Amino acid sequence: MLAKVKSGAVLGIDAYLVEVEVDLALGLPVFSLVGLPDGAVKESKDRVKSAIKNSGYEYPSRRITINLAPADVKKEGAAFDLPIAVGLLAASGLIEHDKLSDFLILGELSLDGRIKPIRGALPIALGAKEAGLRGVILPRENAEEAAVVKEIDILSVEHLSQVVEFLKGIIAIDPTEVDMEKIFTQSSDYPVDFSEVKGQEHAKRALEVAAAGGHNVLMIGPPGAGKTMLARRLPTILPDMSFEEAIETTKIHSVAGFLDPHTSLVAIRPFRSPHHTISDAGLIGGGQIPKPGEVSVSHNGVLFLDELPEFKKNVLEVMRQPLEDGRVTISRAVGSLTYPARFMLVAAMNPCPCGFYADRHRECACTLPQVQRYRAKVSGPLLDRIDIQIEVPAIRFQEMASENPGEQSTDIRKRVNQARKIQQERFQGKKIHSNAQMTSKNLKKYCQIDDTSKRLLETAIDKLGLSARAYTRILKVARTIADLEGSEPILTPHISEAIQYRSLDRRLM
Repeated sequence: MLAKVKSGAVLGIDAYLVEVEVDLALGLPVFSLVGLPDGAVKESKDRVKSAIKNSGYEYPSRRITINLAPADVKKEGAAFDLPIAVGLLAASGLIEHDKLSDFLILGELSLDGRIKPIRGALPIALGAKEAGLRGVILPRENAEEAAVVKEIDILSVEHLSQVVEFLKGIIAIDPTEVDMEKIFTQSSDYPVDFSEVKGQEHAKRALEVAAAGGHNVLMIGPPGAGKTMLARRLPTILPDMSFEEAIETTKIHSVAGFLDPHTSLVAIRPFRSPHHTISDAGLIGGGQIPKPGEVSVSHNGVLFLDELPEFKKNVLEVMRQPLEDGRVTISRAVGSLTYPARFMLVAAMNPCPCGFYADRHRECACTLPQVQRYRAKVSGPLLDRIDIQIEVPAIRFQEMASENPGEQSTDIRKRVNQARKIQQERFQGKKIHSNAQMTSKNLKKYCQIDDTSKRLLETAIDKLGLSARAYTRILKVARTIADLEGSEPILTPHISEAIQYRSLDRRLM
């Protein structure tokens, strides 16, 4: 007898439907699994057999052939355990075939029949909705994640016997529902705040500009100046996430296996801070079975690289392409996968190996060649892709001891949201979300400056020896500063402030 069960898998961050075809024939007991299964899928034979027996059902002693269609795409993971088990029981006559066509089924089986969580529940639920299916049967731990998708029933199950009884009509399972408004409200409560940062008003202003325009930032200063503290608070002033951004971010975290089991939706901007020993595959993504890297996991959020010169040079250089394109393409013999990687890069570094070069209070122990070698670890082309470069000096005692509270993140975020609203109206209908993503065509249209500003910019470029890319960065940052002030034209003070944020070019290159 033949039975067909609908299931799903993930390719990149998008899902595709997989039809699990189970055929029972007369002959010696043989279990044959075809359709390009990987090692984890092949091992499902033993898990499924034990789960069926330990759940009180009879395992068919027949010649079993299972096909995972489409057969030309490699299948990975243990999520096919449950649909294979259901298919075997349906082919044996225990389950009617009518309900199988309405639901997409996935889950990993324990030997006692319990159902374990899987990766990629959200993109698979979206795929089931697009295919016009009635609902998805999946592990309880993944139910809230998948329930973000509306207009489709998300049925959570804990045991194989529960699935069989539901499909036989013995029991009913209520669909899982989540309150989206409550999720976004709870997620907006950050544990840190900009008001906790003492002093560093210049750096705070630079980060506000960066958040308003989506610009990359490099902070340079001695140890203990507050670079990491500032970076960790940057997500608190970033514009509120839209539902579309939250869905896309959650899909990446789900596929990568970083989604908290108690989190149904990533509704706050991600903040990722990988260690400087990370490999290029860990940062960009890849591996024998390609997985998203840190640049994709931080999509729509912040990627913080502390101690920037300590990262391997090849690791830093592979970031140049995603910084420009907002996506990463990983090519393998079996095909290519593209992951989104539109993130804000925030980097921090010391001015020299010991950290006290040009410090007023601590003597630097580094020689000039050591300082030059240290700074040369960060290439000029990478620096050109960082819009804002600021110095973060050591904080003074009077600032540390001050009882005056700083401006709260919520107040800064209001100004950032207003500036982003102006940019959304400006770029409506274009595939641009912020000033940092403007192309040369957009610069000519939206970043026109008067003669006084042109002369100021010309003087700064000649004096600092800036590249053509640095010139465009200054214009983009000046456009953002004007948006923060609600000014349509870019004025000379806006250009002047933007030039200040490139003052490290001459010293670092």
